[in-house]
Amino acid sequence: MRHLPQVKSVMTPFPYSIDLEASLDEAREMMDTHNIRHLPVTDHDHTLMGVLTDRDIRQFLGPANAGEQRRVRDVYIGHPYTVDLNEALDNVLMHMAENHIGSALVTRHGKLAGLFTVTDACRHFALFLRERFRPLGGGNEAA
Repeated sequence: MRHLPQVKSVMTPFPYSIDLEASLDEAREMMDTHNIRHLPVTDHDHTLMGVLTDRDIRQFLGPANAGEQRRVRDVYIGHPYTVDLNEALDNVLMHMAENHIGSALVTRHGKLAGLFTVTDACRHFALFLRERFRPLGGGNEAA
């Protein structure tokens, strides 16, 4: 009998993170450099504090705040959705869907171990479908 997978099987392990006191320019540069949309936020002793998204930065750095030097602490989302790496994936997916959440911070013994995003969910669901169903036209890629 097959068991439901755990979130650790589909998360991005050891994600980039940013310090609470970093500037928003640093955060945006890190996101652009690594082509990511979510950054876990930690304090000086690496305690997980929250998450920062590219959307949060774009909204905050709009015309009303132009020229202001702001820090991650001014914009980040505290108390993010956090799960243990052994949590069943279906529970995580359902919670994210029901609450319109774009990411889950994955922890092990309270420390950041990974990140699971809607993009990860879409990627893995596409692979799941490709493994189980033959694409139209007999090719290797789904149409």
